Amino acid sequence: MDKLIITAALTGAEVTRSQQPALPITPEEIGTAAAECAQAGASIVHVHARHPDGSPTQDKEVYRQIIAAVRARCDVIVQVSTGGAVGMTPQERLAPVTLLPEMATLSMGSVNFGGDVFMNHPTDMEVFALAMREHGVKPELEIFDSGMLSTATRWLKKGLLEGPAHFDLVLGIPGGMAATAEALMYLRAQLPSGSSWTAAGIGAAQLPIGALAIVLGGHVRVGFEDNVYYRKGELASSNAQLVARIARLSRELDRAVATPDEARVLLGIKPRR
Repeated sequence: MDKLIITAALTGAEVTRSQQPALPITPEEIGTAAAECAQAGASIVHVHARHPDGSPTQDKEVYRQIIAAVRARCDVIVQVSTGGAVGMTPQERLAPVTLLPEMATLSMGSVNFGGDVFMNHPTDMEVFALAMREHGVKPELEIFDSGMLSTATRWLKKGLLEGPAHFDLVLGIPGGMAATAEALMYLRAQLPSGSSWTAAGIGAAQLPIGALAIVLGGHVRVGFEDNVYYRKGELASSNAQLVARIARLSRELDRAVATPDEARVLLGIKPRR
């Protein structure tokens, strides 16, 4: 079994300081949180940008500052979001890819997202995929339900995406697939041959879905974007606390945790130095 790749989703676009006082917002705070997560065992940090007032932004210059702040402190893989926030234009969402990060997310369809609709028109998705290929950015294919996985499989067969693909199976958002063992096992069984995958459980599902991914040979995403609690009724003190728990659990199960360079090899990423 490959070593475990842990992704820390540090900030997201929706969580507020009132919900999680330790939420990193500024580039310097995000850089510090990334270094703490790297020390705890993360090899990828998934980043969203915020304005100083905490509102979400896809401003390329803010992302530039975030990437610089992370790289000044540690050597983790920086994975930018092209999801942005609900209501942003495709052009806004795509802007950080031009900064040549090592990875970026690519959502494989539209989904009801609580009371909103997260729109991903097929034409826009193709533009995103082409831009990532042109800039040498490894896409992480975001899957919120089984239809998105079917779309990704078709695109791989047509050559719109390059294999081997890496997937993020996101379970538990209102409107997407439930965060159950059955849902994870179903998606895992449908993955194209040779793919790698990460599981992200939302809210209280973060720990059980992560534990299941460890034993099934997948990888794990944790962090404040998906869950702000360490256990029921107890806020996590930091993103790093959530990373450290998954790293500790994986080692207890005799599965070693990947370093950033080992993760690059597993994902086929050439480091940008």
